[in-house]
Amino acid sequence: MQLKQLFPVKYVTGFIFSLVLTVVALCVLWFDLSAKAGLILLLVTAFMQAGIQLVMFMHVGESEDKASIYTNVYYALFIAIVTILGTLLTMVWGYR
Repeated sequence: MQLKQLFPVKYVTGFIFSLVLTVVALCVLWFDLSAKAGLILLLVTAFMQAGIQLVMFMHVGESEDKASIYTNVYYALFIAIVTILGTLLTMVWGYR
């Protein structure tokens, strides 16, 4: 067996992408971006990093039951968005 077959290219690539996205997210602090630009950049990098983590390291899509895994991911995303928007509605936007 060759060494090239043993080297985990997929994992190393995912790790490098995660590091690059982390550095891009740190640019919000380093370059003192405005609140709106910083929030957009952080949200984009966070969702990209979550996708990379799911696909590269948690093996989403590699099993026989892809439909149920993706359904669970979409459901968790829906619950997270509802929780975040509900929190913003009650704590920040002053719902009474």
